[in-house]
Amino acid sequence: MIIDTHVHIGRILNFNMKKKDVLYMMERYGIDHCIVSDVRATEFDHSQRPLPAFLQTPQLECIKGSVDFARENPDRISAALWLRPYHETAEDALYRYIEENRQYIRALKFHPFHSKLPFDGEKMQPFMELARHFSLPVVVHTGGSDNAACVRVYNAAKHHPDINFVMVHMGLGTDNNEAIYLIGKLPNLYGDTSWVPIESTVRFIEKNGDDRIVFGSDSPIDGKDTYWYNSYGQPSIYRKYFRELKMLIPRSSYEKLMYKNAISLFSLDIKV
Repeated sequence: MIIDTHVHIGRILNFNMKKKDVLYMMERYGIDHCIVSDVRATEFDHSQRPLPAFLQTPQLECIKGSVDFARENPDRISAALWLRPYHETAEDALYRYIEENRQYIRALKFHPFHSKLPFDGEKMQPFMELARHFSLPVVVHTGGSDNAACVRVYNAAKHHPDINFVMVHMGLGTDNNEAIYLIGKLPNLYGDTSWVPIESTVRFIEKNGDDRIVFGSDSPIDGKDTYWYNSYGQPSIYRKYFRELKMLIPRSSYEKLMYKNAISLFSLDIKV
Protein backbone atom coordinates (compact mmCIF):
# COMPACT_ATOMS: atom_id res chain seq x y z
CA MET A 1 0.00 0.00 0.00
CA ILE A 2 1.12 3.58 -0.72
CA ILE A 3 -0.44 6.76 0.67
CA ASP A 4 0.87 10.03 -0.76
CA THR A 5 0.29 12.73 1.84
CA HIS A 6 1.40 15.66 -0.35
CA VAL A 7 -0.51 16.02 -3.63
CA HIS A 8 -1.94 19.09 -5.39
CA ILE A 9 -4.64 20.28 -7.74
CA GLY A 10 -5.22 23.73 -9.20
CA ARG A 11 -3.76 26.23 -11.63
CA ILE A 12 -1.63 29.21 -10.58
CA LEU A 13 1.71 30.72 -11.71
CA ASN A 14 3.52 27.98 -13.67
CA PHE A 15 1.49 25.19 -12.04
CA ASN A 16 -1.42 23.43 -13.72
CA MET A 17 -2.31 20.31 -11.78
CA LYS A 18 -5.49 18.60 -12.85
CA LYS A 19 -7.76 16.19 -11.02
CA LYS A 20 -7.58 13.79 -13.94
CA ASP A 21 -3.77 13.77 -13.70
CA VAL A 22 -3.95 12.86 -10.01
CA LEU A 23 -6.28 9.97 -10.76
CA TYR A 24 -4.08 8.88 -13.68
CA MET A 25 -0.91 8.82 -11.57
CA MET A 26 -2.66 6.90 -8.80
CA GLU A 27 -3.74 4.23 -11.26
CA ARG A 28 -0.45 4.16 -13.19
CA TYR A 29 1.85 3.98 -10.16
CA GLY A 30 -0.24 2.05 -7.66
CA ILE A 31 -1.05 4.84 -5.20
CA ASP A 32 -3.92 3.84 -2.93
CA HIS A 33 -4.80 7.19 -1.36
CA CYS A 34 -3.77 10.84 -1.69
CA ILE A 35 -4.14 13.87 0.56
CA VAL A 36 -4.73 16.80 -1.77
CA SER A 37 -4.53 20.60 -1.44
CA ASP A 38 -5.36 23.34 -3.94
CA VAL A 39 -2.45 25.55 -5.11
CA ARG A 40 -4.80 28.42 -5.98
CA ALA A 41 -4.41 29.48 -2.34
CA THR A 42 -0.97 30.87 -3.26
CA GLU A 43 -0.71 34.52 -2.17
CA PHE A 44 2.77 35.60 -3.39
CA ASP A 45 4.73 34.57 -6.48
CA HIS A 46 8.13 32.86 -6.69
CA SER A 47 9.87 36.24 -6.29
CA GLN A 48 7.83 37.08 -3.17
CA ARG A 49 5.74 39.66 -4.97
CA PRO A 50 2.00 39.75 -4.19
CA LEU A 51 -0.15 38.15 -6.83
CA PRO A 52 -2.45 40.64 -8.59
CA ALA A 53 -6.03 40.76 -7.37
CA PHE A 54 -7.39 38.81 -10.35
CA LEU A 55 -5.17 35.85 -9.41
CA GLN A 56 -6.08 35.86 -5.72
CA THR A 57 -8.62 33.12 -5.00
CA PRO A 58 -10.66 33.37 -1.77
CA GLN A 59 -9.81 30.87 0.93
CA LEU A 60 -13.18 29.14 0.98
CA GLU A 61 -13.17 28.70 -2.79
CA CYS A 62 -9.76 27.06 -2.62
CA ILE A 63 -10.70 24.61 0.08
CA LYS A 64 -13.94 23.73 -1.66
CA GLY A 65 -11.87 22.64 -4.66
CA SER A 66 -10.01 19.98 -2.67
CA VAL A 67 -13.04 18.97 -0.60
CA ASP A 68 -15.16 18.50 -3.73
CA PHE A 69 -12.43 16.27 -5.17
CA ALA A 70 -12.48 14.19 -1.99
CA ARG A 71 -16.27 14.01 -2.05
CA GLU A 72 -16.13 12.73 -5.64
CA ASN A 73 -13.54 10.06 -4.70
CA PRO A 74 -14.07 9.33 -0.98
CA ASP A 75 -12.11 6.08 -0.92
CA ARG A 76 -9.10 7.50 -2.76
CA ILE A 77 -8.83 11.22 -1.96
CA SER A 78 -8.77 13.27 1.24
CA ALA A 79 -8.43 17.04 1.55
CA ALA A 80 -5.77 19.18 3.17
CA LEU A 81 -7.06 22.75 3.37
CA TRP A 82 -4.44 25.15 1.97
CA LEU A 83 -5.19 28.41 3.79
CA ARG A 84 -4.30 32.07 3.13
CA PRO A 85 -3.03 33.66 6.36
CA TYR A 86 -1.64 36.84 4.78
CA HIS A 87 -4.99 38.00 3.38
CA GLU A 88 -7.51 36.11 5.52
CA THR A 89 -8.02 34.57 8.93
CA ALA A 90 -9.93 31.73 10.57
CA GLU A 91 -13.35 33.33 10.27
CA ASP A 92 -16.66 31.82 11.39
CA ALA A 93 -17.52 30.72 7.86
CA LEU A 94 -14.39 28.59 7.77
CA TYR A 95 -15.34 26.87 11.03
CA ARG A 96 -18.83 26.18 9.68
CA TYR A 97 -17.52 24.78 6.41
CA ILE A 98 -15.10 22.41 8.14
CA GLU A 99 -17.82 21.30 10.56
CA GLU A 100 -20.13 20.46 7.64
CA ASN A 101 -17.44 18.62 5.65
CA ARG A 102 -15.21 17.20 8.36
CA GLN A 103 -15.33 13.63 7.00
CA TYR A 104 -13.39 14.71 3.90
CA ILE A 105 -10.82 16.94 5.65
CA ARG A 106 -7.63 15.49 7.14
CA ALA A 107 -5.25 18.45 7.60
CA LEU A 108 -4.62 22.17 7.39
CA LYS A 109 -1.92 23.21 4.91
CA PHE A 110 0.30 26.32 4.97
CA HIS A 111 3.00 27.61 2.63
CA PRO A 112 4.90 30.35 4.50
CA PHE A 113 7.00 31.09 1.41
CA HIS A 114 3.98 31.75 -0.82
CA SER A 115 2.16 33.54 2.01
CA LYS A 116 5.23 35.62 2.95
CA LEU A 117 4.56 35.24 6.66
CA PRO A 118 6.67 33.76 9.47
CA PHE A 119 5.02 30.50 10.42
CA ASP A 120 5.61 31.11 14.12
CA GLY A 121 4.17 34.65 13.96
CA GLU A 122 1.05 36.17 15.47
CA LYS A 123 -1.06 36.01 12.30
CA MET A 124 -0.86 32.22 12.44
CA GLN A 125 -2.38 31.92 15.91
CA PRO A 126 -6.08 31.94 14.87
CA PHE A 127 -5.28 29.03 12.54
CA MET A 128 -3.60 27.14 15.36
CA GLU A 129 -6.83 27.46 17.33
CA LEU A 130 -8.68 26.17 14.27
CA ALA A 131 -6.41 23.12 14.10
CA ARG A 132 -6.87 22.50 17.81
CA HIS A 133 -10.65 22.84 17.62
CA PHE A 134 -10.95 20.17 14.92
CA SER A 135 -7.97 18.03 16.03
CA LEU A 136 -6.37 18.45 12.61
CA PRO A 137 -2.65 18.05 11.92
CA VAL A 138 -0.89 21.03 10.32
CA VAL A 139 1.32 20.46 7.26
CA VAL A 140 3.83 23.22 6.50
CA HIS A 141 6.15 23.89 3.55
CA THR A 142 9.73 24.45 4.70
CA GLY A 143 12.55 25.98 2.67
CA GLY A 144 13.26 28.96 0.43
CA SER A 145 12.92 31.84 2.90
CA ASP A 146 13.30 32.75 6.55
CA ASN A 147 9.49 32.75 6.89
CA ALA A 148 9.51 29.07 5.90
CA ALA A 149 12.56 28.06 7.95
CA CYS A 150 12.42 24.67 9.66
CA VAL A 151 13.04 26.28 13.04
CA ARG A 152 9.81 28.28 12.74
CA VAL A 153 7.80 25.07 12.43
CA TYR A 154 9.73 23.70 15.38
CA ASN A 155 8.86 26.84 17.38
CA ALA A 156 5.17 26.45 16.58
CA ALA A 157 5.18 22.76 17.47
CA LYS A 158 6.92 23.49 20.76
CA HIS A 159 4.39 26.22 21.58
CA HIS A 160 1.42 24.00 20.64
CA PRO A 161 2.28 20.53 21.97
CA ASP A 162 -1.29 19.29 21.50
CA ILE A 163 -1.18 19.83 17.71
CA ASN A 164 0.75 17.59 15.30
CA PHE A 165 2.89 19.36 12.68
CA VAL A 166 4.47 18.03 9.48
CA MET A 167 7.68 19.68 8.30
CA VAL A 168 7.08 19.31 4.56
CA HIS A 169 10.29 18.85 2.47
CA MET A 170 12.34 18.89 5.70
CA GLY A 171 14.05 22.05 4.45
CA LEU A 172 13.68 22.12 0.65
CA GLY A 173 17.04 22.29 -1.13
CA THR A 174 19.11 21.57 1.99
CA ASP A 175 20.90 18.48 3.27
CA ASN A 176 17.89 18.00 5.62
CA ASN A 177 20.14 17.72 8.68
CA GLU A 178 18.59 20.66 10.55
CA ALA A 179 15.10 19.27 10.01
CA ILE A 180 16.12 15.80 11.13
CA TYR A 181 17.66 17.25 14.29
CA LEU A 182 14.67 19.48 15.11
CA ILE A 183 12.06 16.79 14.45
CA GLY A 184 13.94 14.51 16.82
CA LYS A 185 13.42 16.98 19.66
CA LEU A 186 9.59 17.03 19.72
CA PRO A 187 7.04 14.18 19.74
CA ASN A 188 4.42 16.21 17.82
CA LEU A 189 6.71 17.04 14.88
CA TYR A 190 6.89 14.91 11.71
CA GLY A 191 8.72 15.00 8.38
CA ASP A 192 7.55 14.28 4.86
CA THR A 193 9.66 13.00 1.97
CA SER A 194 8.72 15.38 -0.86
CA TRP A 195 11.96 16.11 -2.77
CA VAL A 196 13.94 14.49 0.05
CA PRO A 197 16.68 12.08 -1.15
CA ILE A 198 16.33 8.55 0.17
CA GLU A 199 19.71 8.95 1.88
CA SER A 200 18.18 11.65 4.12
CA THR A 201 15.16 9.46 4.82
CA VAL A 202 17.42 6.58 5.86
CA ARG A 203 19.35 8.98 8.10
CA PHE A 204 16.09 10.26 9.59
CA ILE A 205 14.99 6.74 10.52
CA GLU A 206 18.41 5.90 11.98
CA LYS A 207 18.35 9.01 14.21
CA ASN A 208 14.65 9.47 15.01
CA GLY A 209 13.04 6.10 14.48
CA ASP A 210 10.32 5.26 11.97
CA ASP A 211 7.15 6.59 13.60
CA ARG A 212 7.25 10.26 12.57
CA ILE A 213 7.87 10.40 8.84
CA VAL A 214 5.36 10.06 5.98
CA PHE A 215 5.63 9.67 2.23
CA GLY A 216 4.84 12.78 0.18
CA SER A 217 5.77 13.77 -3.36
CA ASP A 218 4.32 17.17 -4.45
CA SER A 219 2.75 15.33 -7.41
CA PRO A 220 1.76 16.14 -10.08
CA ILE A 221 4.01 19.22 -9.94
CA ASP A 222 6.23 17.88 -12.73
CA GLY A 223 3.31 16.44 -14.68
CA LYS A 224 1.24 13.31 -14.38
CA ASP A 225 4.39 11.15 -14.34
CA THR A 226 6.13 13.03 -11.51
CA TYR A 227 6.70 9.73 -9.73
CA TRP A 228 8.92 8.57 -12.58
CA TYR A 229 10.37 11.68 -14.29
CA ASN A 230 11.36 15.15 -13.14
CA SER A 231 10.64 18.31 -15.13
CA TYR A 232 13.74 17.68 -17.28
CA GLY A 233 12.69 14.19 -18.26
CA GLN A 234 15.27 12.61 -15.96
CA PRO A 235 14.46 9.78 -13.52
CA SER A 236 12.61 11.16 -10.49
CA ILE A 237 13.87 10.58 -6.95
CA TYR A 238 10.60 8.80 -6.24
CA ARG A 239 11.69 5.82 -8.32
CA LYS A 240 14.17 5.16 -5.55
CA TYR A 241 11.40 5.27 -2.95
CA PHE A 242 9.43 2.66 -4.89
CA ARG A 243 12.39 0.47 -5.88
CA GLU A 244 15.47 0.94 -3.70
CA LEU A 245 14.46 2.23 -0.27
CA LYS A 246 12.78 -1.01 0.76
CA MET A 247 16.18 -2.69 0.53
CA LEU A 248 17.86 -0.10 2.78
CA ILE A 249 15.51 -0.11 5.77
CA PRO A 250 13.53 -2.82 7.60
CA ARG A 251 10.27 -3.87 6.00
CA SER A 252 8.35 -2.64 9.05
CA SER A 253 9.93 0.82 8.68
CA TYR A 254 9.10 0.92 4.97
CA GLU A 255 5.47 0.07 5.68
CA LYS A 256 5.25 2.79 8.31
CA LEU A 257 6.76 5.36 5.97
CA MET A 258 4.66 4.51 2.94
CA TYR A 259 1.25 4.19 4.62
CA LYS A 260 0.94 3.17 8.27
CA ASN A 261 2.13 6.46 9.76
CA ALA A 262 -0.17 8.40 7.42
CA ILE A 263 -3.20 6.38 8.47
CA SER A 264 -2.47 7.17 12.10
CA LEU A 265 -1.41 10.82 11.75
CA PHE A 266 -4.26 11.86 9.45
CA SER A 267 -6.89 9.57 11.01
CA LEU A 268 -7.64 7.94 7.66
CA ASP A 269 -10.45 5.40 7.53
CA ILE A 270 -8.39 2.82 5.67
CA LYS A 271 -8.22 -0.84 6.55
CA VAL A 272 -4.95 -2.69 5.92
